[in-house]
Amino acid sequence: MLSLIIFFPAFAAMLGFLIDEKSIKVYGVCIAFIEFLLTLFMWFSFSGSIEEFSLINHLSLVGFLNVNYTVGVDGISLFLVILSSFMTFIGLISLNLKGNLKHLVISILFLEMTMMGVFLALDAVLFYIFWELSLLPMLYIIGAWGSGNRIYAAVKFFIYTFFGSVFMLVAILAMAYLHYRTNGFWSFSIIDWQNLQLPLNTQIWLFLAFFIAFAVKTPMFPFHTWLPYAHGQAPTIGSVLLAAVLLKMGTYGFVRFSLPMFPDASVELFNLVAILAVIMVIYTALIAYAQDDMKQVIAYSSISHMGIIVLGIFAMNIEGISGAIFMMISHGIVSGALFLLVGVIYERRHTKMIAEFGGLANVMPRYALIFCVVMLGSIGLPLTIGFVGEFLSLVGIFKANFIYAILGGIGIIVGAIYMLNLFRKVFYGVCDKEENLELKDLNLRELITLVPLCLLVIYLGVSPNIMLKPIDMSVNQMMVKMYNKSLKSETKEFIVNSNRIGGR
Repeated sequence: MLSLIIFFPAFAAMLGFLIDEKSIKVYGVCIAFIEFLLTLFMWFSFSGSIEEFSLINHLSLVGFLNVNYTVGVDGISLFLVILSSFMTFIGLISLNLKGNLKHLVISILFLEMTMMGVFLALDAVLFYIFWELSLLPMLYIIGAWGSGNRIYAAVKFFIYTFFGSVFMLVAILAMAYLHYRTNGFWSFSIIDWQNLQLPLNTQIWLFLAFFIAFAVKTPMFPFHTWLPYAHGQAPTIGSVLLAAVLLKMGTYGFVRFSLPMFPDASVELFNLVAILAVIMVIYTALIAYAQDDMKQVIAYSSISHMGIIVLGIFAMNIEGISGAIFMMISHGIVSGALFLLVGVIYERRHTKMIAEFGGLANVMPRYALIFCVVMLGSIGLPLTIGFVGEFLSLVGIFKANFIYAILGGIGIIVGAIYMLNLFRKVFYGVCDKEENLELKDLNLRELITLVPLCLLVIYLGVSPNIMLKPIDMSVNQMMVKMYNKSLKSETKEFIVNSNRIGGR
């Protein structure tokens, strides 16, 4: 089933070359819908109560090096796979670009294949291949269908992310060699690596190599400068997939590689990572407040919220990590919806400048209502999807270090200020520009894309346990493995104390 989920979009993309230009969008939407149904069926087939990974598919590729095609799913990756298929489906429905639409749809389907591969791969070589392949479709999407200085934005995106990947490749080869030295045979299995005990100094060097790759992708300060350019010049669907899914590859890497493989190094470097994450939260939140462009506000807001996710992950307790994984999903839904909403107004006015708007609530009431709900989810209003992940992440980091929790909370408060300020300027006041008076409200295609996202913002805020139970189960298994694998008593003490406070 997992192999079908990974390669079905790529196979469909190849067949897409035979489809005519007029039918390609319908074809792409149908393929994405089938893929979404496959991921839902995967969820219904998922059973992780005992096994660490479910639905494992294994095939030997390079026998003497023990490089294998191994894929599997657990509670950590389950909903990221579903998010990827759902946002691709929604993004293709929203597609309203002119030009060579066939190549764009084919690129998106190939990108979907790489996203599925990253979240389902259990072999490091396979993970790295999908990780690198994801750069090519997005490079093409930004460079060919973007606006403004799109070539510069595309190249900067590629160079930054490829630079980080070089360090990850070196770390992968080093881990395979260390496994050979320890056990007498080569292995690129992520599961084998998570059982490999390493001395602290070795853990630190390998942690830093993986950290650079994941930090660039997340993107963490000071590796974040490529993202505003990429968002600013990318077409709407490019921004949606970039914010909703591709950024999560970095934080997913922290959970899948950094914590379980290098628990002692994670504790040793906790303060460094937390300080970078706090800077990321507050600094980019202040930059977002100063922006005049709606899309740039959301782009910097996206970076700020990713900082909360990083804080939750490195709290190294069940609340923090589970909250961070839940927040990956909520951030994907909310940020994707916000970029779609900006795309709606850009199609009508061909501008994203905040000063060009005002009083839109009177002209476009349906648009204003949906924007309001999504915006409230973004700032973490209770009973919305954004609140659950932020609350659990902050609880987790509070149990590890209350100072970092307070600083992270300040960033969230600033986030509420700039989002409410954006909403006030765009939707309230007097509509004093004639161009805005003639704007049409959301049409049927736009409602089909935005209403499901709006409903998810509310439903998963009210009833989050449908996602939290599988996530908690896998995180708990990972925490036990980290404790047993640790060679330092300080790490064991940190894990125990961080999970004991609050009685959970």
